[in-house]
Order: sequence, then structure tokens, then C-alpha cells
Amino acid sequence: MDLPVSLILALRQVERVAVLTGAGVSQESGLRTFRDPQVGLWAQYRPEELASPEGFARNPKLVWDWYAWRREAVKGARPNPGHYALAEMERRIAHFTLITQNVDGLHRMAGSQKVLELHGNIQRVRCSACGHPAETWENDLEGVPRCERCGGLLRPDVVWFGEALPRAELEAAVEAARTCQAFFSIGTSGIVQPAASLPFAARNNGAMVVEINLEPTPLTGKAHFFLQGKSGEILPALVRAVWPAERA
Repeated sequence: MDLPVSLILALRQVERVAVLTGAGVSQESGLRTFRDPQVGLWAQYRPEELASPEGFARNPKLVWDWYAWRREAVKGARPNPGHYALAEMERRIAHFTLITQNVDGLHRMAGSQKVLELHGNIQRVRCSACGHPAETWENDLEGVPRCERCGGLLRPDVVWFGEALPRAELEAAVEAARTCQAFFSIGTSGIVQPAASLPFAARNNGAMVVEINLEPTPLTGKAHFFLQGKSGEILPALVRAVWPAERA
């Protein structure tokens, strides 16, 4: 794979890197995205019906069951070479922050440590009333499991349509974008705010911006480098080029 020599040389010098990943990275592990058509039983529903506070209020059992189905699908997924390459980059770079819009936990499974999950994690469950996390719960065929503390309905610990991102994670992501020397935008559409603004914040503060995607996005024209293709192929090649075996 031909990679820009100037990019390789620049990455050998940087000490502060921020990375934003989106659904495209998880897709390469076989996981469907919200933009994919629903399948089977779920084909009759729009994503907003299954992933919004309003949808949960209307039919909590439907939403709970859909996320239970998605949790099982995620359990069967494994990190792909792109995930592992990012974990290796973290080991090589002094200050590295991985910001993800994905909720599957595959980055941590691949070995990444400094992960900001902007949209939560599908494997976690919390109370919809008091917010208390639930480690275990009793599955109820008729209804939705309830919080052991206050009796409220349990829900997945993810950010739904219309909800705000977790404040601490967002503030940390913005700080990483503003202070990094290089910013990677990988497998994301570049249209979902506020995450979509992060690479622009990085660029405005002097960072080199690298986009890796199958198709151009609103960011492409502003990126210093646009590497078109699968992140699972490009990222491992980039890691090998920047840190060849003899430099390890």
C-alpha cells in the first residue's frame, strides 16, 4: 500500500495524537450500523423508534429487547486489524487519546487504554430514573427489568437520539482535539455533531488532520491527508511504515 512519505515522517515526530472513530471501524468487524436497514423482526421499525427517549417511553419492552438482541450480536464480534493497529499506536505515542462514537467496546478489547466513549457502551446498563449502574438484572419476559435501588426501568447506558453526550467525555475529547499535533478521523460520516467538529477544532489549532474512510465526507476537503479505503487495511500498513520492526 502506497502511503504518503510526508505523513510517515511527520508521525515519527509527533508526541500528541487524537483519534476519532465511527461506525465504519466496527463495520469491518461485521457489526451493523444505525444507517443499515434493519433486519428480521426489526425491519418494520425506524432507528428513532428503537433508540430515543420517546421510543423508550412509548414502548420500553420493545427498546429493551432490541438492545438485548444487539448486545448478543456485539458479544460475537471481535476486534479487526484496525482496532489492533490503534492499540499499537497508543503504545508508540507518548500522549494518545482515542475518541469513539461506537458503543461496542471493541477498542478496549483490542487493548486500547485511553478510550473516550462519547456514545456510551452497549454492554453497560443503568437505571432510567436514578442513573445507578446495574451489574446484574433479572430478565423479565413480560416487562423490563427494574433498578434494585429505586425500582425505575433499566435501560442501556448509551446515548440515544436527542440526548446530550456525557459531559466529562466530551470535554476531554475537545481538549484532546485542541492540543494534539495530529488528528485522525476514521470511519465516521463527519455529520454527527458535536463529534464532527473535533477534527476542525484540531486543524484550527495547528494539528495535522488525517482522514481514513471509504468515501469522502464534509471533512475531506479540509484534511491534510485523505486515505481512501478500509481502516483495517490502512492502519496496520501505516503502523508498519511509521514504526518498522528495526525501529521497535
